[in-house]
Amino acid sequence: MQFIESLGYQVVFDDSLQSLKTFIQERNYSKILVLVDRNTSDHCLPILQPILADLGNFDVIEVDPGEENKNIDFCIGVWNTMLDFGADRHSLLINLGGGVVTDMGGFAASTFKRGIDFIQVPTTLLSQVDASVGGKTGIDLDNYKNIIGTFTQPQAVYISSLFLKTLERKQLVSGFAEVIKHGLIFDASYYNTVKNLDVSAINSEYVRHSVGIKNTVITQDPKEKGLRKILNFGHTIGHAIEGYSLVHDEQSLLHGEAIAIGMICEAYLSHKLNGLPLEDLQDLIATFRKNFNDYRFDDSIDHELLSLMNNDKKNHSNQIGFALLSKIGSCDYDIFVTEDLIIESLDFYRNLIA
Repeated sequence: MQFIESLGYQVVFDDSLQSLKTFIQERNYSKILVLVDRNTSDHCLPILQPILADLGNFDVIEVDPGEENKNIDFCIGVWNTMLDFGADRHSLLINLGGGVVTDMGGFAASTFKRGIDFIQVPTTLLSQVDASVGGKTGIDLDNYKNIIGTFTQPQAVYISSLFLKTLERKQLVSGFAEVIKHGLIFDASYYNTVKNLDVSAINSEYVRHSVGIKNTVITQDPKEKGLRKILNFGHTIGHAIEGYSLVHDEQSLLHGEAIAIGMICEAYLSHKLNGLPLEDLQDLIATFRKNFNDYRFDDSIDHELLSLMNNDKKNHSNQIGFALLSKIGSCDYDIFVTEDLIIESLDFYRNLIA
């Protein structure tokens, strides 16, 4: 078992999850609830169930999977079910799932009766390296990503590589986007290592390294007033594309798939505005195009993408804010970009895959 000290809690790497049982045994919770979606109920709850069974009774709350269900209506359903199960302010909510479950479960717990304890048990590569760490909780409003939420730290995060074995390759690839991003914004040597990997080679060592990078950033800036903004590289455009896809595509993009597109576009902006060398831009493009499928969209949707970006959380004084690379391994933030240049970056991506 290994762990990283974060913002008043531990991120514990423990395949057996026995340390989770010990953690709960040491606290006198009145009730234990587990939030899952249908996928984690089928594939991940059986891994956790024997551990929880030793602690006595627990109740399971199940939601539908998918980003389209990370909204206030499903959150109300979670709150109502918590009431039905008799949860009080001394209850514990364990969020067992990917980013949708950990984001929404954290938000539900942080607001239920003005806040109850919760533990994150992330089950996807994306949630293990990103969504479960840092205390961001949230839900979407319409197709605006994570626009409603809180900064609330979990009691602990427990990461087991056993859950990664339950994932389809598509889900692993989605999480790989955030692994690559951590190298791009903070650790060039890490980027140069992971860019040559097949996603199937990602193991607990890489997960720990990525979590370590994110933890280094967030502990210096817990509330995203400065440095933490570099974690948003690729997300201004990427979130807009993800939001568009959720509404318009029969098979919507996964988060990492959309962020990969966003990182190519924002790397172009980095080259134009922030000194990113051309060879670094070309290297980044080759890495993402090797690992991610092209996504075709024409300029008729640009106005909708810009509308989504204009409501992004990172904006200031009606300016669209970006985190942009200066070189591989180094990122700046609070760079505001005109709509004309944003469209130019979208054209750059479209021409790239034409």
